Amino acid sequence: MKTWSMKSKNLSEKILKTLNSKGFDYIELDSVIETNHIVQRSGENFRKFIFSFFDQNGKELCLRPDLTIVSCLRYLENNSKKKEKIFYSGQAYRKSLDAKKSIIRNQIGFEIFGSKNEKKDDKEIIKTSIKSLSNIFYTSGTLKIGNVEVFNLLINKLNIPKRWKLRLKRHFWRDKYFNDLVKRLENNSDVDPTIVELDMKKYQQMLNEKKQRNIAGRSLLEILKRFNSKIKDPRKAKDGRKVSKIIKDFLKISCPIEQAAEELNIFFKKNKINLAVDQSYFPISQNKISKLNVKFSASLGRNLEYYTGMVFEIYIKSKNSKINIINGGRYDNLIYDLGAKKTIPAVGAAINLL
Repeated sequence: MKTWSMKSKNLSEKILKTLNSKGFDYIELDSVIETNHIVQRSGENFRKFIFSFFDQNGKELCLRPDLTIVSCLRYLENNSKKKEKIFYSGQAYRKSLDAKKSIIRNQIGFEIFGSKNEKKDDKEIIKTSIKSLSNIFYTSGTLKIGNVEVFNLLINKLNIPKRWKLRLKRHFWRDKYFNDLVKRLENNSDVDPTIVELDMKKYQQMLNEKKQRNIAGRSLLEILKRFNSKIKDPRKAKDGRKVSKIIKDFLKISCPIEQAAEELNIFFKKNKINLAVDQSYFPISQNKISKLNVKFSASLGRNLEYYTGMVFEIYIKSKNSKINIINGGRYDNLIYDLGAKKTIPAVGAAINLL
């Protein structure tokens, strides 16, 4: 396990000073939070990655596995209604399937909450990230930018049932499961005419049964309602193959950031999709900033569930090693999902200290 070295401490202090000079205010975050805040966001399967325990009242708590969620909880609990520019430092604790990886991640995070000037804030978070790198020695690097919103807009335009659109958008961040969904679209594994006919017969039988009866934990009424929506909005095999190809081709789009709008618009036109983007949609349009090559990637944003818009990551090269040093993006729904009465604009980044 890596220890918190003096070198890392000195680097942390320099970065914190940089953030303070950019108008961000320092805050302290809770180290322990309620487990359900994490499990409700990431699912029961995520429980195996957290360090949880029960307090004297039987409430399940856990060490924070993610600093961004804790920061959003603080904003929510303070009932803040104004714009905030904050930063913090600390450790996140998460188990890994890789035994060689440390369970402790030392991070510095900085965020902007409650501001409606999205494009300005997105640009400020990226510019501040780049400025923070001036405290670190590196020879070269890559700033990769994507946007989850573009993917969601594309899915909305595709000729597939609404339930499939919701699935693809909801599971975009779950790489393996998402790929399985796209494969199902491609090979039409769920559009077997024989199975469909059997399902229709079963549906007719169930219509005559008591609607209050439970089957596998769901009421018969709920099952019938869902099946009825499938009947009214069927998925055709031909459409599935076409949509699958469009999705896979979209996710392959990768180019210098200066060409992002052009490449996307060529793709939309080729596939007869009524969408268009302007280059001003992206927070940066320079192909080179400092020592960083700036690129666009349509598939970026598939590592965290809560991203809703712009996403980015920075890799640097130092002493023949490639290091993921900064990750960030926009997550306008996160505070709402944690209990707010409405969506609150939020964008931020996390610096991974070595």
